Amino acid sequence: MVRFLSTAGAALALAVLLAGSSALAEEKLSGVVNINTASAAELEMLPGIGASRAKAMIEAREAKGGFKSLDDLLAVKGIGEASLAKLRPHLTLEGKTTVKSE
Repeated sequence: MVRFLSTAGAALALAVLLAGSSALAEEKLSGVVNINTASAAELEMLPGIGASRAKAMIEAREAKGGFKSLDDLLAVKGIGEASLAKLRPHLTLEGKTTVKSE
């Protein structure tokens, strides 16, 4: 029983640590990403976007001939209302990608 509690405590501590570092990463992001022109590397700078989701975004962009609205991202596998809400402040449909980590 003690071993279980120790393992559970370590898992909880790790989860809290990872959640905290994710929040810090989001706070240190400045600029915007043009989802119609961004590279996979630029998309991966966004909170919650990894290599596979960036690839899916690019494939959706190419299939549609570009995104007309940020809501078009809801058709990308793995992007729902909650994740889109987190992404919105960092996204644009026009202009240059200016995102950078601070």
